[in-house]
Amino acid sequence: MTNERYDAVVIGAGMSGLAAGIRLAQFDKRVVVLDRHSLWGGLNSFYKRGGRRFDTGLHALTNWVPATEKSTPLPKLLRQLRIPREELQLAEQSHSIVKVGAVSLEFGNGIGRLEASVAHAFPREIDGFRRLVSAIQAHDPFSDVVDASSARVRLGEWLRDPLLIECLIVPVAFYGSAREDEVEWDLFVVLFRSMFLEGLARPMGGIKTLLDALKKRFLDCGGILRMRSGVSRIVRDAHGAACGVQLDDGELLACERVLSSAGRVETQRLCDVPPQPAEVGQLSFCETTSVLSQPTRSLGHTATMVFFSTSEHFAYRRPAGLIDTTSGVVCASDNYAHHEFGEAGIVRVTCLANHAVWSGLDDEAYAAAKTQVAQEMLAAAGRVALDPRPWTSAFDMFTPKTIHRYTGHVNGAVYGSPVKARDGSIGVDKLHLIGTDQGTLGIIGSLLSGVTAANRHILMANQR
Repeated sequence: MTNERYDAVVIGAGMSGLAAGIRLAQFDKRVVVLDRHSLWGGLNSFYKRGGRRFDTGLHALTNWVPATEKSTPLPKLLRQLRIPREELQLAEQSHSIVKVGAVSLEFGNGIGRLEASVAHAFPREIDGFRRLVSAIQAHDPFSDVVDASSARVRLGEWLRDPLLIECLIVPVAFYGSAREDEVEWDLFVVLFRSMFLEGLARPMGGIKTLLDALKKRFLDCGGILRMRSGVSRIVRDAHGAACGVQLDDGELLACERVLSSAGRVETQRLCDVPPQPAEVGQLSFCETTSVLSQPTRSLGHTATMVFFSTSEHFAYRRPAGLIDTTSGVVCASDNYAHHEFGEAGIVRVTCLANHAVWSGLDDEAYAAAKTQVAQEMLAAAGRVALDPRPWTSAFDMFTPKTIHRYTGHVNGAVYGSPVKARDGSIGVDKLHLIGTDQGTLGIIGSLLSGVTAANRHILMANQR
């Protein structure tokens, strides 16, 4: 081992990794955050193409609440990280839409618009919907008690119309479910609260604004950020406990504890622990980004997000072929209130895709498939929201192969393993998962995961 020793080594400079690093560095812990790539952010990052910056991952930041609200996840998180809310320059969504079959529901920030929309589209269901909302409001979002029962089944306790149930399942599934054709009740409750009871927002300037704030805070606290420093294995002592990491170039770093945001399966492999088949995630996506010559709202499309399923029976599973355009998300990244993001409109289209099929293509076939699939996705967007092609001035696309390349996630699984570890444990002492495979959701969830793990496993442990 190197003579350098850290209180903690954090694998991955994504949201959870940076948040964990900040929390530890604030309390004078010697902490290093490692990442294989040159840009921090993980799944939620940015890159430049043709002189223009493109966001990856971020459609919206959930859990938006007014600045006067102090007891919900967003303000609690910012207090823990000591980042002023003003630094994020958050802009609220205009409104968003869920389309399932021939039915549309609208929602905004706070429950009012969704409740009115349910009352209009499903008048016989409104009393049950209000009881559902009350039950979710009474649920403790920070509870460690796990309820992995089916959200579809549980929703039947309040709602009788299967179509309304599907309307509520579609946006939640696309924003966080790692299970095919299923949403766990715990996940549903957390995301319903995050998206519908609280709301959606976007930092002015996109994901880079948030990432810059996190990076600056971490470095200002004395944390060490090492990019292009991939971890090839987690080192274990004679008792099997994690005691350091080995980098791709062979360098060894010793530490008291390891926090890993690499993912459950990926972290197991770093420890030479073979994962079980049920632990391997299968759900991945293709996404197109179209930069328009004018604002999206000027073209008559004013919604921020459109979640859709053309079938009343929503199929949330890995498709047999390259892509499934019968469901997805259309995001107009410039349709946020109170901010002008410039003259360019930005439309992103996301659909379920099959990593195995994409990765089986040679270079020529892969390029041809991207062209074909992009046209299918943009046409699908036109049927439910807006076809951006007539106004597109710049375009890019990623596939499951891209996700695997830049995250290392097996199968390009965006939401990681279906098997989550709420306590961060995978059976190796002094090693703790953070991020998606701890069971947290979205950007705020990932940040909270890092903070919680730092508090529980290192800061509080040292006080015992």
